[in-house]
Amino acid sequence: MRHEGQLPSDGVVILAAGDFPRHEVPLAILRKAKELYVCDGALAELIEYGLEPTAVIGDGDSISPSLRERYKEIYHQFDEQDDNDLTKATRFALTRTSERNFIYLGATGKRENHTLGNISLLMRYRRELGVCPVMITDHGWFCPSSGNTEFCSFAGQQVSIFNISCRQLSSYGLKWPAYPFKEQWQGTLNEALGPRFTVYADGDYLVYRTHEPKL
Repeated sequence: MRHEGQLPSDGVVILAAGDFPRHEVPLAILRKAKELYVCDGALAELIEYGLEPTAVIGDGDSISPSLRERYKEIYHQFDEQDDNDLTKATRFALTRTSERNFIYLGATGKRENHTLGNISLLMRYRRELGVCPVMITDHGWFCPSSGNTEFCSFAGQQVSIFNISCRQLSSYGLKWPAYPFKEQWQGTLNEALGPRFTVYADGDYLVYRTHEPKL
């Protein structure tokens, strides 16, 4: 049985170029980050917020010439288009750190195709790159998992489970029991009943938990 605690507060932080965080939970993580890797399209907003990155990564199409010159010592351009900037930043960070807890901020919002793509990459990072990723938004956070896992929660916390590869899937501690969902919407809008819930599964799945309880 694996255990997933509450929202992590430290690890490698990667800031993407979606909606810049506004909620205090992601902002607090951003402010205290010791290793902050930034996709080039998010650099201007990060500077405006008053923070400096460890490194800036991108393909060069989302950064102004002035910022590129100003940060040339820590700007790393990757022109290949097989991966998006979030993956490029992840791969680059892995060459610079032994940390395996990765926290993604600013990865949702703006164009919906980018949002869906970024969320779907979390399982890939876990499987192929060996990191423990979470994606934190202004409303909650996504965490990929597999097998039997106990999750920390609180009564009234909104929970969604997205089935990736499970043929067997059930739960304990949620308002409505999980089952092997065949459609992505089927596992959404559930609710934790107490301080923990458990997912029993024979494959991979993605869990979303909210910062605040349902009003």
